[in-house]
Amino acid sequence: MKMNNQNTPPQRVLGLEPGSTATDWHRHQNGGGWVYRTAWAADTAYVGPDAAICGHAEVRDKAVVIGVAVVCEGARVSGEAVVRDSAVVCGSAWVYGDAVVSGRAVVRDSAVVSGEAVVLDSAEVCDNARVFGSAVVSGDAVVSGDARIHCGERKQKG
Repeated sequence: MKMNNQNTPPQRVLGLEPGSTATDWHRHQNGGGWVYRTAWAADTAYVGPDAAICGHAEVRDKAVVIGVAVVCEGARVSGEAVVRDSAVVCGSAWVYGDAVVSGRAVVRDSAVVSGEAVVLDSAEVCDNARVFGSAVVSGDAVVSGDARIHCGERKQKG
């Protein structure tokens, strides 16, 4: 039987930073998730055991990254925001406040998701778009360009 070292990142994590080795990654003290050497996660944040923070990404405050979610490149997650499931936050995107990104959703480029906004399913928020207030973006919806979705607005496709 092959033994798995709990301190060796799985291949899917190593692949997030091409050429990286196990020594480039460490386990976050609060949750045990993977943090790359150039990324940063606050001690007060929670990074679940299968989640990964890489590139120059930052997870601040009491933010939570769980499941196999990834925060990468120069993205930021802060406040009490939650990124979960297989969601990805990348580029220079920022998710903050009490926002939630879940499912297979992607927030990328210079997009911002804030307040109590929710992005879920396979939805994508990209470019310079903003989703805020209590807005919900779901299904296969794409919010792009300079679009603004706010308050109780709902955008759903599919």
